[in-house]
Amino acid sequence: MTRVFSGVKPTGHLTLGNYLGAIRQWAAVDQHRSDALFCVVDLHALTVDHDPARVRRLSRQAASLLLAAGLDPGLCTVFVQSHVDEHARLSYVLECVATDGEMRRMIQYKEKAARERERGGSVRLSLLTYPVLMAADILAYGTDEVPVGHDQTQHVELARDLAVRFNQRYGHTFVVPRATNPTVAARVMNLQEPASKMGKSDDTGPGIVYLLDEPDVVRKKVVRAVTDSGRDVVYDREERAGLANLLEILAACTGGDPAELAGGYDSYGALKKDTAEAVVEMLRPVQERHKELCADPGYVEGVLRDGAEKARAMARPTVDAAYRAIGLLSPVNAAR
Repeated sequence: MTRVFSGVKPTGHLTLGNYLGAIRQWAAVDQHRSDALFCVVDLHALTVDHDPARVRRLSRQAASLLLAAGLDPGLCTVFVQSHVDEHARLSYVLECVATDGEMRRMIQYKEKAARERERGGSVRLSLLTYPVLMAADILAYGTDEVPVGHDQTQHVELARDLAVRFNQRYGHTFVVPRATNPTVAARVMNLQEPASKMGKSDDTGPGIVYLLDEPDVVRKKVVRAVTDSGRDVVYDREERAGLANLLEILAACTGGDPAELAGGYDSYGALKKDTAEAVVEMLRPVQERHKELCADPGYVEGVLRDGAEKARAMARPTVDAAYRAIGLLSPVNAAR
């Protein structure tokens, strides 16, 4: 059975973009067709300045939202990255295979490092090396497929390169994974900056719809979305990005086609109203289930505990094999 691995980073509240671009696919497709693992990758949240209490709070919230969105512990494995030591164990071994040049070519590192230099600061070493940890996340489980957006494809390519290099130097140890494009995903852009994706770490709150936004907040954000100076409603991603973003969101919520939906509107106001209501209705069951899970924290903790135990059992043989292959002594069993 195909094994799938993916995760969410608790650096901000999960957004409509996270849901339509990834989580909905995990719940609707991936957990049913594969041996799937979904992880809150909390170690990755430490690569930038952060409030420890906020990371813990967002990690718990992310896990609850994954379950609220439809991930079923009976069908897939849901866990927190830091609860499974094999991620960190394998990351160092892979650092001994990766090169400095590879790390410095990573687009996210280059962009964030450049911004920090402009401010006269510097980034943490972990920001440079975290793509190796991401590779460890993937390779530890013998992952076949990694459903990611285009902005993360480079990281999956690194995991592939490291797996091939390790296998060639030290003997076949890792499955070589491949990136896949989600089949039911939508690319959701910032409502105020339609040239940028709707990211949970952004500071432009008015352009981001969060999964836990109240219905009136959702409506206000969608109604205030940037469109353009035209009056006719047409679908043109290149020339009218703001309008296209609204049509794509509406299409993702209703199962329609953006270009066909455009033909049914003669005003921006009507389109925004319908899009807002479609988003509100789509998020309603997720929010209701999340509320139920918050009232039963023991259930979520149990899911994460069981998920970590299951994930640990899957990852340990591969990581132990990598340790042996690269030349490390196996631990001496305790005296009986």
